[in-house]
Amino acid sequence: MVVKKESRYYDSKENMSLAKRQSYYNQSLAKMVRLGYKKSPTVKKIFDERNLRPSEIKSIKDLEKLPLISREELVRLEKENPPYAGLCAKDMETDRIFTSPGPVYEPHLTEKDPIWGRGYYAAGFRKGDIVLNAFSYHMVAAGLTFHSGLRRVGATVIPSGASTTENQIQLIRDLGATGYTGTPSFLMGIIKKAEEMGYKFKDQFKIRRASFVAEPLQPSLRERFEKEYAIDTYQMYGATEVGDIAYECSQKNGWHICEEVIVEIVDPSTGKQLGPGELGEVVVTRLNPIFFLFRFGTGDLSKFVKDRCPCGRTSFRMMGISGRVGEATKVRGMFIAPSQLKLVSSRFGDLKLQALVDRIDFKDYLSVKVEAEQGGPERSRLEHEFENIFKEVCTVKIDKLEFIDKGTLTEKDGLIVDRRTWK
Repeated sequence: MVVKKESRYYDSKENMSLAKRQSYYNQSLAKMVRLGYKKSPTVKKIFDERNLRPSEIKSIKDLEKLPLISREELVRLEKENPPYAGLCAKDMETDRIFTSPGPVYEPHLTEKDPIWGRGYYAAGFRKGDIVLNAFSYHMVAAGLTFHSGLRRVGATVIPSGASTTENQIQLIRDLGATGYTGTPSFLMGIIKKAEEMGYKFKDQFKIRRASFVAEPLQPSLRERFEKEYAIDTYQMYGATEVGDIAYECSQKNGWHICEEVIVEIVDPSTGKQLGPGELGEVVVTRLNPIFFLFRFGTGDLSKFVKDRCPCGRTSFRMMGISGRVGEATKVRGMFIAPSQLKLVSSRFGDLKLQALVDRIDFKDYLSVKVEAEQGGPERSRLEHEFENIFKEVCTVKIDKLEFIDKGTLTEKDGLIVDRRTWK
C-alpha cells in the first residue's frame, strides 16, 4: 500500500461503512482464532480448558468467552514458558524481538504493517517533514517502531533517541526539524533549555507539529505548546505488547482505534464488555498471524464514544485515559509494577521501600523512600548501589532517594503511590 499525499485518510479502511467494519473485524478475528488454536499451545490450552472450539469465536462479543491476560499474568506465563509464553508458533519468523521490564519478550510484527503509520498520518506528517524521534533505539520497542511509522508516511527521521537536551537543540537547529515525536515533558524540557540558551523557540526553530505517546498530555501543557509556540499537538496511545492502539485526528475529540486492533472496554472484575460511555478497562487484541495474545488487559481505564467523528473516520473512539485498574504505574513512559519493587527489595535483604510519583513542572517525578539506619555498611551499600539496581530492574531513573527510619513503612502504605493529577 502506497500512501497518497492528497488522500484524506491513510487507507480505505479508515472510512469503511459500519456494516463493512463489523464484518472486517469479525472475519479477521475468526481467522486469527483458527490460526492461534492450530499454532499456539497456550491458546489451545485456554480453549480446551473451557471446552471451547475455535468456531465459537465469531465476533467481538464472543471474546467474552476468553480470559483477560494482564501484564503481570503475561510475565508469569513467559517465565513458565519462555520466551513467548507459548503464544507464538514454533516456526514463527519476525523482523525483530523487543523486550520490556518483567521481562516480557515481544516479536515485532512487521515494518510493513500500516498500524505504525495511521497516527502520524492523521496528525499531518507527510513527505518533506523532518521529524525528531526522541524515543530510545534499544531493546524497548518505541524508537524503532515509531521510526517505522514516520517512514510509512514519507517523513525523514532524525533518530535522536534519549540524548541530552543540548544535543536535541543542536539537531533541531542544524537539520531544520519540522516535527517532533516523543513525550510532551521532554519536548517542553528542550524548549526551556533552548530559552535558557538565549533562543526564541517559536521564531528561531521550525518545529510546528508534534505527536506524543507514552505519557499523558495535560490540557494546560497542550495549550502552551499550541498558543505560545505554534506547535500543533496530537496524541497516540499504545502498549508495547500490542503496538499502537489509538490516535487523535485533527478534531482532537477522542482517539480513533486503529483498524489492526480490536478494543474492548470491560468490567475488570468480570471481563464483560461495557457499552458506550461506561468506564472500564481497555482490553486489546492485536490482529496478526504470529503472536496470539488475545484480550490483553492494559490496566488503563477509558470509555467508548460511538458517534461519528466529523473527520469522516468511522472507527469507535476512546475518550482518553481516566486512571489505572491495578497498582502498576506508568512513569515517563515505562510501567513500574509492585513485582519489580519486590525484586529490588530482595536484592538488599528484603528492605522496606516505597515509590512515590508526582508531577512537577509538567514532568513525572519519581522519589523512593528506603528504610535504613544511619551509618554502617547497609546504608553505605544503599547509597552506592540502590539507584543503579533500581534503574536496572525498573528501567526508570530515580529523581530523589530518601532514607527514612526503620519501622516507618507499613503494609497499608503500599509499594507505589501515584500522587499526580491531570488538569
